[in-house]
Amino acid sequence: MSRRKILLGTLGVAAVGAFALRPGDHGAPYDDYFRALNDELKKNGPMRPCMVIDLDRMDRNLDLVMQSLKQGDKHYRIVEKSLPSHALIDYVARRSGTKRLMSFHQPFLNIDAQIFPDFDILMGKPLPVHSAELFYKKHKGAFDPSRQLQWLLDTSERLQQYLALAKGLGTKMRINIEIDVGLHRGGVADNATLGRMLDLIAANPQQLAFAGFMGYDAHVGFGVPKALGSPQELLGKAMTIYQGFVDHVRGHYPALWNDGLTLNTGGSPSYKLHEAEKLSTEVSTGTALLKPTHYDIDTLAAHVPAAFIATPVIKATGPVMIPALDGKSKIFSWWDVNQRETFYVYGGYWLAEYESPKGLQFNGILGHSANQENVTGSPAVGLKVDDQVFLRPAIVEGVLLQFGDLVTLRGGKIQDYWPVYQQTG
Repeated sequence: MSRRKILLGTLGVAAVGAFALRPGDHGAPYDDYFRALNDELKKNGPMRPCMVIDLDRMDRNLDLVMQSLKQGDKHYRIVEKSLPSHALIDYVARRSGTKRLMSFHQPFLNIDAQIFPDFDILMGKPLPVHSAELFYKKHKGAFDPSRQLQWLLDTSERLQQYLALAKGLGTKMRINIEIDVGLHRGGVADNATLGRMLDLIAANPQQLAFAGFMGYDAHVGFGVPKALGSPQELLGKAMTIYQGFVDHVRGHYPALWNDGLTLNTGGSPSYKLHEAEKLSTEVSTGTALLKPTHYDIDTLAAHVPAAFIATPVIKATGPVMIPALDGKSKIFSWWDVNQRETFYVYGGYWLAEYESPKGLQFNGILGHSANQENVTGSPAVGLKVDDQVFLRPAIVEGVLLQFGDLVTLRGGKIQDYWPVYQQTG
């Protein structure tokens, strides 16, 4: 065989291989759910970026949580940062029958205390003592912090600061101690540290009261390679650590122990795994009710997405065009069918992933825009100007605050607009 034939054969094989690497068509039109939602938002929606909460879907997720907690004989504590709207929290509280809330942010804590005067509130992280001081300065209403608020603390040094604040205010503070049950994100990790905190509480009964423990175990549901242990194994280790701290209080500080203490644990990734253990008294969760993309995990497989960003298409410009390349940009749409339609949406650059129509993708060459983000797709997506592009948030805390009032759905129809929390409480 001649060298020329070998060369031509090699080039032919290479060409065939290259064409085999061309991206396939990832596009598809709306499914029935998003087609109906697009029609509803075009007819009755705000025609701007909005966060849509499907209450029917959220009900399904909440019912799964409550069935699990009932089986484990545990109380439910709502996580405020994942549901940062007083109407949303009130809805979940009424449907679940709980008056327990976990707060994470001083301005939101002041809102919580005013709007939910009969709730018990547990802080979800240790706040700087000045934040606590601001809470007391701004607090008004019937909520009684000395009975209804548990400050979460993690070190004896911070406890000393809170003790000084309590003395200065002439008030009593309930102290819940954060313990490290394997997540290693801070918290008490040994009995010596715990003992120093309990000694301080026992010595100052007029200002401090021991309220219980909080042991967050998100690592049980995700974040740890399965080769290092199954979720059940990791939970077993976590609860063994938890039990050790409980035993230390019971054995060495019996005067501080009572059956009404809060023994909080769990979280969205791990709540269901707590059905079998009998130590904790309550489980916290919030994100599981809405299931953003970061929570597409095995322990939440039965949950369904209930929160979507919806934003209208404001421009449809055809095949992708790159500035400065101009007509030479045709190579991109020739090579990739998923770049044969270009759309600019209202807003953008959110911590979210494209959900519907299927096959939409961000064009990284053009860069992000929070004003009018560009996305490309194949002709199969079927989008037109004023149609809605739907995204799933990656997380919900923070993202739910970016769109103004939440648009709530019932039966696929807009039910109401629920305000989100403001940062200036």
